Amino acid sequence: MEAWVWIVIVVLAVVLGAVIAYVVINQQRSTRLKKRFGPEYERAVESADSRQDAESHLSDIERRRRSLDIAPLSGTSRRHYASKWESVQRQFVEDPYGAVVAADDLIVAVMKERGYPVDRFDDRADLVSADYPEVVNDYREAHSVRRRGDEATTEDLRQAFVHYRALFDEMLSEHGDHDGRDRHDTRARSAGENRRERA
Repeated sequence: MEAWVWIVIVVLAVVLGAVIAYVVINQQRSTRLKKRFGPEYERAVESADSRQDAESHLSDIERRRRSLDIAPLSGTSRRHYASKWESVQRQFVEDPYGAVVAADDLIVAVMKERGYPVDRFDDRADLVSADYPEVVNDYREAHSVRRRGDEATTEDLRQAFVHYRALFDEMLSEHGDHDGRDRHDTRARSAGENRRERA
């Protein structure tokens, strides 16, 4: 066989190897992001121009989350916030909108103490999606109700309060120090069960 034929075969093998490596790396990234972000992965893909754009966005969130030093609450802080939540819950009977605002503010206080940046809602929601993908959509919906103010119905406010409670429970959990998705399935089931019980 002539030398040029061997050169063509080697070049084709290298190109094919590069294509296969690219596909495998992308599949591994997709699998990792699906595992970490759970239902948030599908939401991101649906709202982005392409799967690649969605995965780039989620990878960016993952990098930002890794750069943070998120700590679990101390037992004293957990008890303090749990007590404050009980007060906010009692407030709901007389002042549903005020209770929803207080619930949102309480979650921001918990996030701040744990080490999350809290200046912008979108940043908070992104980082919540990295650690609590099962309840981040609840958080977005609840925040949307808060922003509607007087236009929100009592039922809207009740649902928002339940949504805030789902995230609050997760953030106060003794296991709130994770940076991965190792308990994803267990937490997804328990979050769903808790919401059904409270609804």
